[in-house]
Amino acid sequence: MTETTPAHATGEASPRRDYWRVGFLAMALAMASIPIYIHLPSFAASRLGLSLAEVGTILLLIRIVDFLQDPLLGWMTDRWSHRVGQFAGAALIALAVGCILVFAVEPIGPAALWLTAGLLVTFTGYSLGTILLYGQSAAFTATAQPGAQLGLAGVREMGILVGVTLGAAGPALLSGVSASGDGYAPFGIAIALLALVALVVARPLWSKAQPANVRLNWSGFIGSGGAWLLVLAFINNLPVAVTSTLFLFFVEDRLGVPNFAGPFLILFFISAGISAPFWSRITQRVGARRILPLSMSLAIVAFIGAFALPTGATLAFAVICVASGVALGADMVVLSALFAANLQRAGLQAGQAFGLWNFSSKATLAIAAGVILPTLQFYGFRPGEPNTAEALTALNLSYAIVPCVLKIAAIVLVMVMPRRILDTEG
Repeated sequence: MTETTPAHATGEASPRRDYWRVGFLAMALAMASIPIYIHLPSFAASRLGLSLAEVGTILLLIRIVDFLQDPLLGWMTDRWSHRVGQFAGAALIALAVGCILVFAVEPIGPAALWLTAGLLVTFTGYSLGTILLYGQSAAFTATAQPGAQLGLAGVREMGILVGVTLGAAGPALLSGVSASGDGYAPFGIAIALLALVALVVARPLWSKAQPANVRLNWSGFIGSGGAWLLVLAFINNLPVAVTSTLFLFFVEDRLGVPNFAGPFLILFFISAGISAPFWSRITQRVGARRILPLSMSLAIVAFIGAFALPTGATLAFAVICVASGVALGADMVVLSALFAANLQRAGLQAGQAFGLWNFSSKATLAIAAGVILPTLQFYGFRPGEPNTAEALTALNLSYAIVPCVLKIAAIVLVMVMPRRILDTEG
């Protein structure tokens, strides 16, 4: 039996009144997530002189560190759960410092080593902050009910997608105040400032009553359904990781409309953010087992459409960005809420479990960068330069068809998953 302190016992009218704080924290953290992967290949090539293969290798090495670090950080937040406020402060300060080192400070020594060090600091802060953001879901909602978790997830994921949108467009929006004209330095400073603001805004969240859960154990984790959902999230996140890594290349080199890259990204993430609360509500009504295949199928249709586009098809790709963004909104809301609810119903602490969840999410981005980028280089693809038909075909297949195959695998897994894991009643 899981116990939580009732909201009235802590003097709070409702846990929902602080959901905006959760959303703001999620926004600040998200600016240093997918946007860094989107901008890093171009930044590293244009500013640091690194090759795509070098960038892919750096990201893979960092994920190897995460393989050990993320579960350890989750274990620490469970072991010293009374110190979540201090952990949150350390996370956001590390995020701020790391982003300044990566984007706003000229490398001291070899550029590859400087970039690696800066990214390690950044992603350590991001990892710890994200583990707290998700691992404290039970404290934020004061209940194990899936419906409450879905409500929180709608706010949290909308905040994440707002942050991703701002981060994706950040360098372009800030290019006018950058001496180099590319906006990367003010982008890093902006993330750092927002992280420090979030440190203050989120402070009341860490004083909420902690559920009296038992520490995570593997038998309990597997029995709760957490292992099923972790595998599903990994497979389902791979297509997003692939398209995020290749998005700028697809727009600039495949479609030939580099000036539309920023608006397309904004349209994609705005669509995801607006759809997140909708997916939260409809999933509570009809169930995750029906919603997940629907959203995944929508993503497949969008990927196929992208594959068939001719050069310069801006309007058609804008429609595809909306459809794939809406599909992403469901992925982000439903799976994380189910994961938190299943752990809480099993009476398990969530910190270490979300350490694994966090690592899984970031691993997909690293795998995409570490496998897809060298593959494209092998086929002769060169960003921003004239490319052969073979190189552009490799880019097209990687961006559109590979994600379709992965989404089909995710749908199959949903169909064979035990029904109790996808239960959103209660």
